[in-house]
Amino acid sequence: MRIITTLLLLFIFTPTISAKSMYVDDTLFVPLRSGQGLGYRIVHKGIKSGTSVEVMEQSSETGYSKIKEPGGAVGWLPTRFLVSEPIAKDKLEAALKKLQILESKDKNQSSEISKILEENSELKESNTTLGKLNSTLTTELEEIKSISSNAIFLDQRNRELQESNQQLRNELELLQADNQRLKDKSETDFMLLGGGLVGLGVLIALIIPWMKPTKKNDSWA
Repeated sequence: MRIITTLLLLFIFTPTISAKSMYVDDTLFVPLRSGQGLGYRIVHKGIKSGTSVEVMEQSSETGYSKIKEPGGAVGWLPTRFLVSEPIAKDKLEAALKKLQILESKDKNQSSEISKILEENSELKESNTTLGKLNSTLTTELEEIKSISSNAIFLDQRNRELQESNQQLRNELELLQADNQRLKDKSETDFMLLGGGLVGLGVLIALIIPWMKPTKKNDSWA
């Protein structure tokens, strides 16, 4: 009974330690030795976990492997510290780095998409402007065609009027020439008629005295 009471008192007065979760860091440094065992000289103070090494020789009996680290040091370490794939930390860092690259690419792609959308909007505006300009140019072209067609008609009409005018000038010149000939002929006929009348008057003046009767002189009776 005394033993049970003592155990209960010890249980009651023993300080309670609160439990909490903790993690063992996977980063460690493995010493590199000159031989296959802990009694051999250390040739490298510690190779960090995750370091890529070149395996030169392995011994299944001792459980050691001969490796060459990136710095050039050659030695032995326990084979259990070697894995064929990168450690979780390196995988996580690689994954995070890849994620950062993808996020950067995503940002760049988002920026490129925004730029493309902006360029597309500008192209739409340019297309609208070009459409309006095309409509304006089409209207102006139709006006030019109309003016050109009217100009061709006016030019043709002008040529016809010039030809008619030239024909009228030719006819006028012919009429003027005929009028001049008639005028010259009239003047000639008038001069001939006047000359004839003068000659006739002279002739009458010469004939009339001969036509008067002669009176006899009484003194000669």
